[in-house]
Amino acid sequence: MATNKHATIRYHALDRCFSNYGRKFFIDDLINACNEAISDFAGIEDGVKRRQVFDDITFMESEHGWSIPLERLKEGRKTYYRYSDRSFSIKNQGINQSEAEQLKETLAILSRFKGLPQFDWVEEMQIRLEDTFKLKGNLQATVGFEQNPFLRGLNNFTDIFNAIQNEVTLEIIYQGYKQAAPAEIILHPWFLKQYNNRWFLFGFNEEYQTISNLALDRIISLTEKNIKYRKNHEIDFDEYFDDIIGVTVKDGAQPEKLLLKVQKAVWPYIESKPLHGSQKVKEKSDTDVIIELSVQINHELIALIFSYLDAIEIIEPNSLRERFSSIAESLYKKYI
Repeated sequence: MATNKHATIRYHALDRCFSNYGRKFFIDDLINACNEAISDFAGIEDGVKRRQVFDDITFMESEHGWSIPLERLKEGRKTYYRYSDRSFSIKNQGINQSEAEQLKETLAILSRFKGLPQFDWVEEMQIRLEDTFKLKGNLQATVGFEQNPFLRGLNNFTDIFNAIQNEVTLEIIYQGYKQAAPAEIILHPWFLKQYNNRWFLFGFNEEYQTISNLALDRIISLTEKNIKYRKNHEIDFDEYFDDIIGVTVKDGAQPEKLLLKVQKAVWPYIESKPLHGSQKVKEKSDTDVIIELSVQINHELIALIFSYLDAIEIIEPNSLRERFSSIAESLYKKYI
């Protein structure tokens, strides 16, 4: 089956041609019909070629497609195409084998969201699709996502999600890890982000008149607040996290240059999964690789580097190197 994104559009365009007994469709007509359908749908000229249309016809005639009853009729030296059965259309057929396989994979992916608030519909939809298209038999997940069904705070996910969608201001009772007592926060919710298997809410804090980041598992309760919602016109969240690892962004802080010495044994892992998008190789030797990062220094960065233990050594900046030296000294005292 053709895998490019306009394949389905072409199949249905060809189906309309083959079903139309009021006109003869030669190969050039089929090509034009496919291009017009793609243009109407996507607003672009796809430039479908003759070979692509022949491949599409071959697929549609196969068992992996719809086994269409296509006849080729000669008119002089040219050939036109139509269904031998006037009542046939791929719209009237069940899904083909390739579509069934793709649907199985989609259901397997969707099943990973079961149990997550705001995705309660997934389980019902999966049951209906499995029953309608007889997919139950060999349905096996081939993609796994990291998730923590025991995470606190997920009970608030749906209310927060809806508040963002419906532009509702929230009154949140929140107690951070370092707070001795809960605090009341009036927040205009803007964005939900997952990091390290936890969810975080970003929004405009009414008291501090700046953006705040709240961990969902530290929210005690929330209610709607009758305050005019402040829309987000300041932050592009596609770019907001560019200079950091994790979710802790320091307003106005510029990224710092880090030089890290990575042991050769773990370098293949860090090479294939960079610590940050800014990662660059500065120097290589038989034993180490020195890399450069340009990031804000935050808790998540420190935790990530520390997770590699002695496989990574901080060269610059000296302030971060001294911080790790202090941590290492504290650990040493605990285990001697």
